[in-house]
Amino acid sequence: MLENESQPGIVIFAHGSSVESANEAVRLVAAEFARQGGYARVEPAFLENGQPDLAGAVRLLAAQGAREIHVLPYFLTLGIHLQRDLPGMAAGVERDLPGVKLTLAPPLDGHPALAAILLDRARQSLQSSHGAGRHAT
Repeated sequence: MLENESQPGIVIFAHGSSVESANEAVRLVAAEFARQGGYARVEPAFLENGQPDLAGAVRLLAAQGAREIHVLPYFLTLGIHLQRDLPGMAAGVERDLPGVKLTLAPPLDGHPALAAILLDRARQSLQSSHGAGRHAT
């Protein structure tokens, strides 16, 4: 087997939005994730209102030779979509694509980087509001 054939695939799985720019933001995150991580096989996927869906993304990765595919939810918390919908969808994809194994990662909730991200956003907001006040005087 060629080394490239053994590389896993990764799906960045988001909710999806009727606002296409929100879906495009997820696609950009997936591309940046692939670039920074050095992953050759990364596809975004959407639960609803975006393309491809999970099955479509997995088919794209399987066509590239991926047989082991990790689904990384781009969700903050473990809600009904991740508790019920995603496992059911993953089981259906595995039934439809024999030889492909999906592994579901946990949501972003609980990851220590989230506090750092919020701290960064707070600093930005505080700086912009202080800057706006200084310019108003």
